[in-house]
Amino acid sequence: MKIGNFDLNKDGVYIIAELSANHSSNIQIAKESIKTAKEIGANAIKLQTYTADTLTLNSNKDDFIIKGGTLWDGRSLYELYQEAYTPWEWHKELFEYANKLSIDIFSTPFDKSAVDFLEQFEPIAYKIASFEITDYELIRYTASKKRPMIISTGVASIQEIQDVVDICKSEGNDKIVLLKCTSAYPAPLGEANLKTIPNLRETFGVEVGFSDHTLGITAPIVATTLGAKVIEKHFILDKSIGGADADFSLDKEEFAQMVKAVRDTEMLLGKVDYSMSEKKIKSRQFARSLYVSKDIKKGERFTNENIKSVRPGYGLHPKYFKDILGKKAVKDLSFATALKWEYFDK
Repeated sequence: MKIGNFDLNKDGVYIIAELSANHSSNIQIAKESIKTAKEIGANAIKLQTYTADTLTLNSNKDDFIIKGGTLWDGRSLYELYQEAYTPWEWHKELFEYANKLSIDIFSTPFDKSAVDFLEQFEPIAYKIASFEITDYELIRYTASKKRPMIISTGVASIQEIQDVVDICKSEGNDKIVLLKCTSAYPAPLGEANLKTIPNLRETFGVEVGFSDHTLGITAPIVATTLGAKVIEKHFILDKSIGGADADFSLDKEEFAQMVKAVRDTEMLLGKVDYSMSEKKIKSRQFARSLYVSKDIKKGERFTNENIKSVRPGYGLHPKYFKDILGKKAVKDLSFATALKWEYFDK
């Protein structure tokens, strides 16, 4: 499966820098964030396309006040989203800027009007946020555009995940990536349950990844070892910018460290390989082999006392030790001579 020109089966882990609200309502900060994300190795920058009115109602009733131990407790949903949204009039300039820099750019639409708006930019993919996974009509409409669907599963039941996979496929769209996600901000390590990542692939038969809200960079590394093909992490130029997502975002240095760690992890994982490479063959000089451990006269038999399995590896393979015992030497052999087949009778 490809996201843009990136082949998830050949090109490694696709790393997304989630800009979200980390622009402080300043388009220049947004553009500098895109430029920096490119410089530190992200494959893509991701926006969020909504307004407070497309997400919620302007109400201060208790239902609309955030609670439950989040960073935003006590604020109304409308107030939070009004502060955090990315102005729609920025999108054209941000898409053009990212394209000029050759970094992928796409967005999370939160309603059908956002999908319609984003289509003009021909995004390489769409991201569905965890809290929108139950909006089946939004998913159906987005999937109908036939672009890759990257779907966070943070608050979904297993049946709901199956439902959205089926919905995408019913629209003729099987380009699906399911992201393991813990919808807490920040997410405790003990609630990450990253073993779910390979199970998502096995259960639903699609590509898988990880949308990370934990602090630090350990979780993306572990996710990579478990087969995540996509890593999404909130990115901020500098935490002094502040904002709704700053506390659980990585700054420039941290994000660069994460990218390097993920790439190093990919290199370490490599591939299944039992081949005898030139380097491996050369290293066998330090392996054990059979040597004369005591001077042997012509006609003398090989015994436990005069041959031994030792380093280095220039003699016969140790597996032939018992085959050689009892045979006679066909010539004098001095101490520390590497054994060869021609040194004993047949």
